[in-house]
Amino acid sequence: MKKHIILLVMAVLMLPLTGMAQQDIFEKYSDNDKVSYLSLKPKMFQMLAKMDIDTDDAEAKAYMDMVNSITSFKTMATDDKAIAKDVATWVASKSGTLEELMVMKDNGVVMKVYIKEGKDDNHVSELLMHINGLGAVTKDSKIKINGENRSLETVVVSFTGNIDLRQISKLVNKMDLPGGDELEKKSNK
Repeated sequence: MKKHIILLVMAVLMLPLTGMAQQDIFEKYSDNDKVSYLSLKPKMFQMLAKMDIDTDDAEAKAYMDMVNSITSFKTMATDDKAIAKDVATWVASKSGTLEELMVMKDNGVVMKVYIKEGKDDNHVSELLMHINGLGAVTKDSKIKINGENRSLETVVVSFTGNIDLRQISKLVNKMDLPGGDELEKKSNK
């Protein structure tokens, strides 16, 4: 019985460590040469918020409000299948705490968008997008990253903050990216 209590206590003590391991996929590969990585920190968003943008333009003001609400933006892309598999495993483990918003499958490419609810139905505290299986459709695309031809297998994007889905959907639709309609539907619930 004493052995079971010790094991239970150890398991409870290890829970925060497993949570930290799940959150570190971006940091894990941030210095890896096989990964293109971008992380914008809160200070960057604070600086953007202080930029002198013409706020008479309603659309520009809405985008600045959206930028001001983001506290973190991270993305990484790779053509390495082992890293892509690790990213997919991380996304699957993280998806248990998020709501799957949409899945798009086309020509072997799978894109999933997940959210964590925010202060109301129009806001989310986290938006995670994972695109996998890009290798087949990008291998002959002559994508150049840092002057080198690259293909992409997987891309993962994470936003955190107080994100207004209405503004994200407008931005996604304006850029003609897939998923804008689903974001708009979610924000209009």
